Amino acid sequence: MSQGTADPSSNPTSDNLSSSYIPAEKDIEFLQRDELRSVRIGLELLKPELIQKEEHIRSTIVVFGSARLHEPTVAKQALHIAEEEAAKSPGDRIRQQQVSIAKRRLELAKYYDVAREFGRLVSSICQIDGHCHYVIVTGGGPGIMEGANRGAADVNAKSIGLNITLPHEQRPNPYITPRLSFQFHYFAIRKMHFLIRAKALVAFPGGFGTVDELFETLTLLQTGKIESLIVVLIGRDFWERLINWQLLVEYGLITQTDLRLFHYAETAQEAWDLIARHNGVPTA
Repeated sequence: MSQGTADPSSNPTSDNLSSSYIPAEKDIEFLQRDELRSVRIGLELLKPELIQKEEHIRSTIVVFGSARLHEPTVAKQALHIAEEEAAKSPGDRIRQQQVSIAKRRLELAKYYDVAREFGRLVSSICQIDGHCHYVIVTGGGPGIMEGANRGAADVNAKSIGLNITLPHEQRPNPYITPRLSFQFHYFAIRKMHFLIRAKALVAFPGGFGTVDELFETLTLLQTGKIESLIVVLIGRDFWERLINWQLLVEYGLITQTDLRLFHYAETAQEAWDLIARHNGVPTA
């Protein structure tokens, strides 16, 4: 073979192609490399943003709350099952504890209905004539999040769900608008999307995730990173038992004026009235 003549066996075919021959945008293995993390972060920020623009989402209300708080009928059934199991083993402390937890969850189950009513109320007022203002956005899971998305679905309105990939499988609840159901890998980007269009954050009783988002939002308000958003805590008794706000003031860790960064409400109407008044929109 003369010098400079290519060896025919070196020409790429379906049998001898290397991954290097795959165009970069189609090479999933390449895109998953650590060096491409910044690209993936950018794409994860951009994709939901473009879709929400295409769906004409102008503003949102973030609703947080426990995934473990179900509607009252389901909570009653869970308590009944826990009691039956405990009755089989009267001396089993773990089963007795499960009964106590089930009873407390039943006490909080009313908030599922409040979340559903809130989603229904806000969506019926703010999504008319094709406008998509104050669209409900949740973490996309069950419990309180499901209630809020369900309320929007009750009036055939759009709502958003921002799910996150977790070690245990998480599925979006069935009431999210399908085209507005998103899944994130990075918590940081998901957090950004919660607040990009938010006019309010409504926090129902919840655990680590709910408290995390609440305190992050309060920090952004306290430091002036965001200004126009209002925070509403549903269930004053729960929140005041959970967090000793006044203790933080007494130790000088926050100021008395910082307590004005959030408000309390008990009902869907009370929460919406606070948000509407803050943002200067009609309440009905």
